[in-house]
Amino acid sequence: MAYLLAIHVLSAVVWVGGMFFALLVLRPAVGPMEPAVRLALWRRVFARFFPAVSIAVLALLATGHAMILVELGGFSEIGMSEHLMQGIGVLMAAIYLVLLVGPYRAFLKALDAGVLPAAGRAIERIRWLITINLALGVVTIVIATTGHYWG
Repeated sequence: MAYLLAIHVLSAVVWVGGMFFALLVLRPAVGPMEPAVRLALWRRVFARFFPAVSIAVLALLATGHAMILVELGGFSEIGMSEHLMQGIGVLMAAIYLVLLVGPYRAFLKALDAGVLPAAGRAIERIRWLITINLALGVVTIVIATTGHYWG
């Protein structure tokens, strides 16, 4: 259980911490850059960040379900906080998948075609999806750290 929990928490740190950094540190820092430079930078950032997040998402889902099924006695035996974390985690994974197959692909296609306004619009959709997932991730962390107090 300790190894599963460690992998689970480290994966959450990668995903939620990365979203926090991207939205609240990197985005404001690159704002003043020329659009072509800024969009090229985002391409390089996403090319490194999204594969790491993909691994983290898979690890979170796998370790979360393994802890529920193997260590905690199954879904009928867990409390409300575990059900909420599991549900929010699945929702976050679905949003991430939508981000990858929708706006991220559109961003790459527009950037490859040199259509910077379309790439910028795709970045804006990516930003909104990451913002939603960051908020859900913070809620999940609050549940994880306080859930044992309320069931």
